Amino acid sequence: MILGQETRKNFTQNPKNDILSGLTVALALVPEAVAFAFVAGVDPLVGLYGAFMMGIVTSLFGGRPGMISGATGAMAVVMVHLIQKGNEVGMTLENPTENLGLQWLFITLLIVGGIQILAGVFKLGKFVRLIPHPVMMGFVNGLAIVIFLSQLRLFPNVVPKDISFINDTSEWFSALFSNGTFWTMMAFIGLTMAIMYGLPKLTKKIPAALIAIIAVACITIFGGIEVSTVGSFIREGGGSGLEGSLPTFQDQIFGLFGSFSGHWSLIISTAIILAAVGLIESLMTLNLVDEITETRGNGNRECMAQGGANILNGLFGGMGGCAMIGQSIINVDSGGRGRLSGAIAAIALLCFILFGAPLIEQIPIAALVGVMFMVVIGTFAWSSFRIIRKIPLSDALVLIAVSAITVWKDLAIAVIAGVIISALVFAWKNATMIRARKRIQADGTKTYEIWGPLFFGSIQNFNSKFDVKNDPQHVEIDFIESRVSDHSALEAIFNLVHKYEAEGKSIKLKHLSEDCKRLMYKASPKFKEVIVEDIDDPRYHLAADPEKFTKPLSEYNI
Repeated sequence: MILGQETRKNFTQNPKNDILSGLTVALALVPEAVAFAFVAGVDPLVGLYGAFMMGIVTSLFGGRPGMISGATGAMAVVMVHLIQKGNEVGMTLENPTENLGLQWLFITLLIVGGIQILAGVFKLGKFVRLIPHPVMMGFVNGLAIVIFLSQLRLFPNVVPKDISFINDTSEWFSALFSNGTFWTMMAFIGLTMAIMYGLPKLTKKIPAALIAIIAVACITIFGGIEVSTVGSFIREGGGSGLEGSLPTFQDQIFGLFGSFSGHWSLIISTAIILAAVGLIESLMTLNLVDEITETRGNGNRECMAQGGANILNGLFGGMGGCAMIGQSIINVDSGGRGRLSGAIAAIALLCFILFGAPLIEQIPIAALVGVMFMVVIGTFAWSSFRIIRKIPLSDALVLIAVSAITVWKDLAIAVIAGVIISALVFAWKNATMIRARKRIQADGTKTYEIWGPLFFGSIQNFNSKFDVKNDPQHVEIDFIESRVSDHSALEAIFNLVHKYEAEGKSIKLKHLSEDCKRLMYKASPKFKEVIVEDIDDPRYHLAADPEKFTKPLSEYNI
């Protein structure tokens, strides 16, 4: 496979760091992929194969070297309803099948991939740059909380459910302190975090997370200490282990087209949601890694790589996915900055499944939880507590809202909500900025000098500035300090002109931009009579008009 020049350039700058960080990430990918497979209601191997295929494609061809993709919880929770509905339909067929939901998922992933590739082709990835900073901070904080809460399900039951903290307080504390399994896990989590905190102070040549995982695993294995491991976690969730064979194209392609007639609306709607969730989470991760590494990724290229990876998942039997923020941060913090780190993580994950399953199954869950807890500490924007009282109230509310929605719903909904709230706040503030200075000229003409942006939000304030009935016979409106921004603004100007003409009064419009005049001339030739041509007219372009007029005004036939 011949990689492009840019891909070769970013493949690796420090092979040792990329290889070691890739191995670290691979170890952390195993329980995450398995857990998200359980969330989606599919076999753990489907989640693991999905993580491998997402990882290898996006690491080599994605828009952000060092970013890790795999099976994610944000997409898993969307898949659940589709898979359950498919399985229900499968049991009603003449030849019942329990795996119809999984076949529906593979079909859906083909559509997801197509949508994501189109997003890249039409360069929609650049819109991530429009996300305001308070949304980004809220996203990061909410993400840290979500990662923390996701690790809590890996803990054993601390106290039996039939013991109430309120009614049986003493018995509750007695059960807590006598729970050896819980405290053993806490001790190993603490040891993992201590190694990750202290080792970089001694040397940064080896990833602290990898050493911490190996150290804790050796202590539990050679010390004969019984703890929850990756293997026990899989079996408790209903799986049989990590051992398995690679899925084949033929096995999946013949199973893809089950009975889905009459259910296309569910498949397509789920595909749209999955594509949107995957793109938003991936582009936000790209943006975050950009800030950490002080480099810049390519959002459009990432969209196409994510789409290609999801199509591959649909064809070969993986659960699909998108960028993984926690694992991406582990990779970057461990020194993985090139494409080699992501490729090593994906290949190592596949090797774990095919050859190293017995060893990987012995890794203590506590070590992996400790690694993720350190990710939480490093991810959370602690500075938000310091600046929350120093930023505008609207920005503070957006930050808090995005954090809360991320925890309550998911990352994609939180980001969309945050952008909408920020846009509405911005529109409201600008809507109140419209001003009109009024003066009477020597010949009796009344002049309105408009200041501020004229757009859909400020139209009502704009209209309130004029007194059509009581104004003199001749009126002039000067837009030299105003920005006419959209079609709503043009419509407001049209209506104002018509009102003055209906009163039998003369009105002139000055200092409109070229494109604004062009659109008004298209609407009605009579506007040539009310628009005053000036050599100092402003030259900016309406968002509503796709054309850009750069020629001198004299060259237009108007």
